[in-house]
Amino acid sequence: GQLVESGGGLVQAGGSLRLSCEASRSVVEINTMAWYRQAPGNQRELVASITRKVITQYAESVKDRFTISRDNAKLTMQLQMSSLEPEDTAIYYCNADLRRYWDPLKESNYWGQGTQVTVSS
Repeated sequence: GQLVESGGGLVQAGGSLRLSCEASRSVVEINTMAWYRQAPGNQRELVASITRKVITQYAESVKDRFTISRDNAKLTMQLQMSSLEPEDTAIYYCNADLRRYWDPLKESNYWGQGTQVTVSS
């Protein structure tokens, strides 16, 4: 895949986790990157996004608890999650608009395979 997430796991309420997303070496440029999540029985929802110029947006439910960041040189993105709540339990997905070296004029949207985050009460 073009995007690979890591860093999920099980944590107690009030704890912290840091998710990472790394793009493959075939990627030459990434525009907007984002984290989405999907809990069982729910639709996938946007958690946070970050543009190439580091303009960020957050869902109201995670503001002041989560921080999104990226490293354009390393083609990576992170999500620092603090004060986790059981309601944050979900599969977290990395999403990005990116260009690959063999077709640099074409920008396509990709998803990672997801990483499970479970918050126990």
